[in-house]
Amino acid sequence: MGTFDLNAVLLALPILLLSLTAHEFAHAWVALRQGDDTAYMLGRVSMNPMAHLDWIGTILFPAIAIGTGAPLLGWARPVPTTPRKFRNFKRGTILVALAGVCANAILAVVFAILCAIIAQVAQARGELPEFVQIFFTMCLFGVMGNVGLILFNLLPIPPLDGHHVMYLMLPPHLAQQYRALYPYGMFILWGLVITGAVGVLVPFIRAISNVLLLPSGYSI
Repeated sequence: MGTFDLNAVLLALPILLLSLTAHEFAHAWVALRQGDDTAYMLGRVSMNPMAHLDWIGTILFPAIAIGTGAPLLGWARPVPTTPRKFRNFKRGTILVALAGVCANAILAVVFAILCAIIAQVAQARGELPEFVQIFFTMCLFGVMGNVGLILFNLLPIPPLDGHHVMYLMLPPHLAQQYRALYPYGMFILWGLVITGAVGVLVPFIRAISNVLLLPSGYSI
């Protein structure tokens, strides 16, 4: 194992924290809009990172992974919901499940726009101050990191968002069999990470990120 890259942690971890916070906030906010106030009553309809922080999943594991180059697996505290409170159970469940990845999609686009603006300024003015270059690097991670969160969370493996959508899309008899995977979901996810199988997402993450970064003239 190589040396621990503290600089990478300091640049990437704040962006990851923002991205995970936005993801969970979106779940909570859409749940409230669909008639479920469970998360709201627990203070989860908030962009305050402390409302969603899991010290192991949001800070410790990601810091180790980023600093060492190991496969990254991070998470925030899941937003609790009471689906029976949704005005429409199926629609509410799907909208809440997809809310997190939609928030990450918005962030990915925002970071890509910031990259394009900085690139245009750099082209016009020449070399930029070091703090702007650092911010540009953080924005690059914001693009790639949020695209990664989107693709990862859409995997149809419990407890990821894609699992909830897939469950409601299947015929009832298949849905019940599929739901039986739930207790084993985290073991499956860890297996994918540890074996490196989750790396199959990397080419897609790079491809989508590079499309978003086209206006900046930069590729990952």
